Amino acid sequence: MEATEIRKLATLEDTHWWYAERRAVIAREIDGITPGVALDIGAAGGGNTRVLRARGWRATALEYSQDGAEVARDRGSPVIRADGCALPLASGSLDLVVAFDVLEHIADDKTAASEIARVLAPGGIALVAVPADPKLWSAHDEAVGHIRRYTRETLTATLASAGLTLERMRSWNVLLRPIAAWRRKRSTGSDLERLPAAVNLGLRTIVAVERYLPVDRLSGVSLIARVRRP
Repeated sequence: MEATEIRKLATLEDTHWWYAERRAVIAREIDGITPGVALDIGAAGGGNTRVLRARGWRATALEYSQDGAEVARDRGSPVIRADGCALPLASGSLDLVVAFDVLEHIADDKTAASEIARVLAPGGIALVAVPADPKLWSAHDEAVGHIRRYTRETLTATLASAGLTLERMRSWNVLLRPIAAWRRKRSTGSDLERLPAAVNLGLRTIVAVERYLPVDRLSGVSLIARVRRP
């Protein structure tokens, strides 16, 4: 992702509906798990890292870009600058890995998945989110540095290649998919932007409703997987 996009993300992530609800997803996924040592891969501004730390996890942000690492560090998170395909951590040293919107940026995503598996302790959990559905590919994907969008089958295969056991996979941002598809067809660049407060609240409300509806098997804008190292 370009430095300008990372800086833009960092200024938006505290309030933007997409990132706010994504943090809520992480909070729900870790609810009930005894806090331990965690790594947030591709942390950018560190918003997800702060969610983990606020809930008692000894969480570190890992970011490849200098800009993202600086932003996360300035916001109070411990940061490692490194490549997701060569994590500078001991094997079996982590209880939790979060990799939200990371694998789609990495050419060798299977190596990145293998590194996640390697650093997890036996029984450790990884939460992985990726953009879904190649049919949604647009100028937005190119602007933010995506290499691919995933299907359930391709994400499952990537995680399985690392020896990770899939516990569940669900679609996310299902209700807004028609709007996203319409907008992406007309986009000429990244759709990361500050929205009017009322619009932002409305979109956050719509995507939050998905928590209570049986829509997670339908087509969405993203896929979220929870996997475990055996």
